[in-house]
Amino acid sequence: MEAMLRELKETNAEIPATLKEQIVLEHGPLIRYIVNRIAVRLPSHIDLDDLHNTGVIGLIDAIDKYDPDKNCKFKTYAEFRIKGAILDQLRSLDWVPRSVRQKSRRLERAYGEVEQRLGRSASDEEVADSLGLQIDKFHELMNQVRGISLVNLEEVRGGGQDGERTGTFADIVEDVHSENPFASLKLAEQRNIVADTISLLPEKERLVVSFYYYDDLNMKEIGNILGITESRVCQIHTKAMLRLRARLKGLTER
Repeated sequence: MEAMLRELKETNAEIPATLKEQIVLEHGPLIRYIVNRIAVRLPSHIDLDDLHNTGVIGLIDAIDKYDPDKNCKFKTYAEFRIKGAILDQLRSLDWVPRSVRQKSRRLERAYGEVEQRLGRSASDEEVADSLGLQIDKFHELMNQVRGISLVNLEEVRGGGQDGERTGTFADIVEDVHSENPFASLKLAEQRNIVADTISLLPEKERLVVSFYYYDDLNMKEIGNILGITESRVCQIHTKAMLRLRARLKGLTER
Protein backbone atom coordinates (compact mmCIF):
# COMPACT_ATOMS: atom_id res chain seq x y z
CA MET A 1 0.00 0.00 0.00
CA GLU A 2 2.90 2.34 0.71
CA ALA A 3 4.31 1.53 -2.73
CA MET A 4 1.02 2.63 -4.31
CA LEU A 5 1.07 5.85 -2.30
CA ARG A 6 4.66 6.54 -3.30
CA GLU A 7 3.88 5.94 -6.98
CA LEU A 8 0.89 8.29 -6.91
CA LYS A 9 2.89 10.97 -5.11
CA GLU A 10 5.80 10.70 -7.51
CA THR A 11 3.46 11.20 -10.48
CA ASN A 12 1.48 13.95 -8.71
CA ALA A 13 -1.66 11.88 -9.24
CA GLU A 14 -4.75 12.32 -7.07
CA ILE A 15 -5.02 9.81 -4.25
CA PRO A 16 -8.32 7.86 -4.51
CA ALA A 17 -10.63 7.99 -1.50
CA THR A 18 -10.64 4.19 -1.41
CA LEU A 19 -6.85 4.10 -0.97
CA LYS A 20 -7.04 6.70 1.81
CA GLU A 21 -9.66 4.58 3.55
CA GLN A 22 -7.48 1.48 3.27
CA ILE A 23 -4.48 3.33 4.70
CA VAL A 24 -6.56 4.63 7.62
CA LEU A 25 -7.85 1.12 8.38
CA GLU A 26 -4.35 -0.35 8.14
CA HIS A 27 -2.93 2.24 10.55
CA GLY A 28 -5.80 2.03 13.04
CA PRO A 29 -3.71 -0.02 15.54
CA LEU A 30 -0.93 2.59 15.32
CA ILE A 31 -3.35 5.38 16.21
CA ARG A 32 -4.73 3.40 19.17
CA TYR A 33 -1.20 2.67 20.37
CA ILE A 34 -0.21 6.35 20.24
CA VAL A 35 -3.42 7.45 22.00
CA ASN A 36 -2.93 4.87 24.77
CA ARG A 37 0.68 5.95 25.36
CA ILE A 38 -0.30 9.60 25.62
CA ALA A 39 -3.36 8.78 27.75
CA VAL A 40 -1.34 7.46 30.70
CA ARG A 41 -0.27 11.05 31.42
CA LEU A 42 -3.68 12.65 31.02
CA PRO A 43 -6.46 13.35 33.52
CA SER A 44 -9.42 10.96 33.44
CA HIS A 45 -11.88 13.49 31.97
CA ILE A 46 -10.10 13.56 28.59
CA ASP A 47 -12.16 11.63 26.02
CA LEU A 48 -9.90 9.07 24.31
CA ASP A 49 -12.36 8.63 21.44
CA ASP A 50 -11.90 12.31 20.60
CA LEU A 51 -8.14 11.86 20.63
CA HIS A 52 -8.48 8.83 18.35
CA ASN A 53 -10.56 10.86 15.89
CA THR A 54 -7.94 13.61 16.00
CA GLY A 55 -5.30 10.97 15.28
CA VAL A 56 -7.24 9.88 12.20
CA ILE A 57 -7.28 13.49 11.01
CA GLY A 58 -3.51 13.63 11.56
CA LEU A 59 -3.10 10.44 9.52
CA ILE A 60 -5.15 11.83 6.64
CA ASP A 61 -3.04 14.99 6.77
CA ALA A 62 0.06 12.77 6.59
CA ILE A 63 -1.32 11.06 3.47
CA ASP A 64 -1.86 14.42 1.79
CA LYS A 65 1.53 15.88 2.75
CA TYR A 66 3.76 12.81 2.49
CA ASP A 67 6.79 13.40 0.28
CA PRO A 68 8.57 10.19 -0.83
CA ASP A 69 11.55 12.27 -2.04
CA LYS A 70 12.48 12.76 1.63
CA ASN A 71 13.41 9.04 1.77
CA CYS A 72 11.33 8.53 4.90
CA LYS A 73 8.95 5.61 5.36
CA PHE A 74 5.32 6.64 5.37
CA LYS A 75 4.65 4.90 8.68
CA THR A 76 7.43 6.92 10.35
CA TYR A 77 6.12 10.18 8.95
CA ALA A 78 2.51 9.27 9.80
CA GLU A 79 3.45 8.54 13.41
CA PHE A 80 4.84 12.06 13.86
CA ARG A 81 1.81 13.66 12.19
CA ILE A 82 -0.60 11.64 14.36
CA LYS A 83 1.23 12.55 17.56
CA GLY A 84 1.44 16.18 16.50
CA ALA A 85 -2.29 16.38 15.75
CA ILE A 86 -3.20 14.84 19.12
CA LEU A 87 -0.85 17.08 21.11
CA ASP A 88 -2.05 20.18 19.28
CA GLN A 89 -5.63 19.18 20.08
CA LEU A 90 -4.76 18.78 23.77
CA ARG A 91 -3.18 22.22 23.83
CA SER A 92 -6.22 23.77 22.16
CA LEU A 93 -8.38 22.24 24.90
CA ASP A 94 -6.10 23.89 27.49
CA TRP A 95 -6.43 20.70 29.54
CA VAL A 96 -3.65 21.79 31.90
CA PRO A 97 -4.78 24.65 34.18
CA ARG A 98 -2.47 27.66 34.45
CA SER A 99 -1.98 26.93 38.15
CA VAL A 100 -0.59 23.47 37.31
CA ARG A 101 1.83 24.92 34.76
CA GLN A 102 3.01 27.40 37.38
CA LYS A 103 3.58 24.56 39.85
CA SER A 104 5.57 22.66 37.22
CA ARG A 105 7.81 25.68 36.57
CA ARG A 106 8.24 26.11 40.32
CA LEU A 107 9.38 22.49 40.66
CA GLU A 108 11.65 22.79 37.64
CA ARG A 109 13.35 25.87 39.10
CA ALA A 110 13.73 24.15 42.47
CA TYR A 111 15.43 21.13 40.94
CA GLY A 112 17.72 23.33 38.90
CA GLU A 113 18.73 25.56 41.83
CA VAL A 114 19.23 22.75 44.36
CA GLU A 115 21.21 20.53 41.99
CA GLN A 116 23.36 23.43 40.83
CA ARG A 117 24.15 24.26 44.46
CA LEU A 118 24.87 20.65 45.42
CA GLY A 119 26.59 19.64 42.19
CA ARG A 120 24.66 16.36 42.10
CA SER A 121 21.15 14.93 41.80
CA ALA A 122 18.91 16.22 44.56
CA SER A 123 16.77 13.93 46.68
CA ASP A 124 13.04 14.43 47.17
CA GLU A 125 13.68 15.62 50.71
CA GLU A 126 16.22 18.25 49.60
CA VAL A 127 13.92 19.70 46.93
CA ALA A 128 10.94 19.59 49.29
CA ASP A 129 12.99 21.44 51.93
CA SER A 130 13.97 24.14 49.41
CA LEU A 131 10.28 24.65 48.66
CA GLY A 132 9.35 24.68 52.34
CA LEU A 133 7.13 21.60 51.94
CA GLN A 134 6.64 18.45 53.96
CA ILE A 135 7.58 15.35 51.97
CA ASP A 136 3.97 14.17 51.63
CA LYS A 137 2.97 17.59 50.26
CA PHE A 138 5.91 17.43 47.87
CA HIS A 139 4.74 14.07 46.52
CA GLU A 140 1.23 15.46 46.20
CA LEU A 141 2.64 18.36 44.15
CA MET A 142 4.53 15.90 41.91
CA ASN A 143 1.31 14.02 41.22
CA GLN A 144 -0.46 17.26 40.31
CA VAL A 145 2.05 18.17 37.60
CA ARG A 146 2.53 14.73 36.06
CA GLY A 147 1.52 14.59 32.44
CA ILE A 148 2.46 18.18 31.72
CA SER A 149 5.64 17.16 29.88
CA LEU A 150 4.04 16.50 26.50
CA VAL A 151 6.14 17.66 23.57
CA ASN A 152 5.19 17.98 19.91
CA LEU A 153 8.23 17.35 17.74
CA GLU A 154 6.61 19.49 15.06
CA GLU A 155 7.70 22.43 17.23
CA VAL A 156 11.31 21.94 16.20
CA ARG A 157 10.38 23.64 12.94
CA GLY A 158 11.86 27.04 12.31
CA GLY A 159 9.95 30.30 12.13
CA GLY A 160 9.99 33.13 9.67
CA GLN A 161 10.43 36.82 10.40
CA ASP A 162 6.68 37.19 10.89
CA GLY A 163 6.66 34.44 13.49
CA GLU A 164 4.94 31.92 11.24
CA ARG A 165 6.27 28.39 11.02
CA THR A 166 8.19 27.68 7.85
CA GLY A 167 7.53 24.23 6.49
CA THR A 168 6.51 20.94 8.02
CA PHE A 169 8.15 18.03 9.79
CA ALA A 170 8.87 16.52 6.37
CA ASP A 171 11.20 19.42 5.69
CA ILE A 172 13.54 18.35 8.48
CA VAL A 173 13.46 14.60 7.87
CA GLU A 174 16.90 13.44 6.83
CA ASP A 175 17.58 13.19 3.12
CA VAL A 176 19.96 10.25 2.75
CA HIS A 177 21.33 11.70 -0.48
CA SER A 178 22.79 14.80 1.11
CA GLU A 179 24.52 15.74 4.33
CA ASN A 180 24.87 19.12 5.93
CA PRO A 181 28.04 19.01 8.06
CA PHE A 182 26.94 21.90 10.27
CA ALA A 183 23.55 20.31 10.94
CA SER A 184 25.25 16.97 11.64
CA LEU A 185 27.64 18.59 14.11
CA LYS A 186 24.81 20.43 15.88
CA LEU A 187 22.75 17.24 16.10
CA ALA A 188 25.73 15.31 17.49
CA GLU A 189 26.28 18.00 20.13
CA GLN A 190 22.61 17.95 21.12
CA ARG A 191 22.65 14.17 21.42
CA ASN A 192 25.76 14.30 23.59
CA ILE A 193 24.18 16.92 25.86
CA VAL A 194 21.01 14.87 26.26
CA ALA A 195 22.98 11.63 26.82
CA ASP A 196 25.25 13.28 29.41
CA THR A 197 22.26 14.81 31.17
CA ILE A 198 20.42 11.48 31.30
CA SER A 199 23.54 9.77 32.64
CA LEU A 200 23.46 12.12 35.66
CA LEU A 201 19.94 11.05 36.66
CA PRO A 202 19.49 8.74 39.65
CA GLU A 203 19.52 5.08 38.62
CA LYS A 204 15.78 4.44 38.90
CA GLU A 205 14.96 7.56 36.87
CA ARG A 206 17.48 6.51 34.21
CA LEU A 207 15.83 3.10 34.02
CA VAL A 208 12.35 4.57 33.63
CA VAL A 209 13.52 6.94 30.88
CA SER A 210 15.29 4.08 29.10
CA PHE A 211 12.36 1.66 29.36
CA TYR A 212 9.82 4.27 28.30
CA TYR A 213 11.61 6.08 25.47
CA TYR A 214 14.04 3.47 24.17
CA ASP A 215 12.38 0.10 24.91
CA ASP A 216 8.91 1.52 24.19
CA LEU A 217 7.33 0.04 27.33
CA ASN A 218 4.27 1.56 28.98
CA MET A 219 4.09 2.64 32.63
CA LYS A 220 2.42 -0.58 33.78
CA GLU A 221 5.05 -2.76 32.11
CA ILE A 222 7.84 -0.69 33.64
CA GLY A 223 6.22 -1.02 37.06
CA ASN A 224 6.11 -4.80 36.71
CA ILE A 225 9.81 -4.91 35.84
CA LEU A 226 10.86 -2.62 38.70
CA GLY A 227 8.40 -4.09 41.19
CA ILE A 228 6.63 -0.79 41.87
CA THR A 229 3.17 0.61 41.17
CA GLU A 230 2.20 2.32 37.93
CA SER A 231 1.54 5.59 39.77
CA ARG A 232 5.04 5.40 41.28
CA VAL A 233 6.50 4.96 37.78
CA CYS A 234 4.58 8.07 36.64
CA GLN A 235 5.99 10.02 39.57
CA ILE A 236 9.56 8.91 38.80
CA HIS A 237 9.05 9.84 35.13
CA THR A 238 7.80 13.29 36.13
CA LYS A 239 10.84 13.87 38.36
CA ALA A 240 13.17 12.78 35.57
CA MET A 241 11.56 15.20 33.11
CA LEU A 242 11.77 18.06 35.61
CA ARG A 243 15.47 17.38 36.21
CA LEU A 244 16.19 17.08 32.49
CA ARG A 245 14.40 20.31 31.60
CA ALA A 246 16.14 22.20 34.40
CA ARG A 247 19.60 20.92 33.43
CA LEU A 248 19.14 21.32 29.69
CA LYS A 249 17.86 24.86 30.18
CA GLY A 250 20.90 25.64 32.31
CA LEU A 251 23.24 24.30 29.62
CA THR A 252 21.58 26.14 26.74
CA GLU A 253 21.50 29.44 28.61
CA ARG A 254 25.23 29.48 29.32
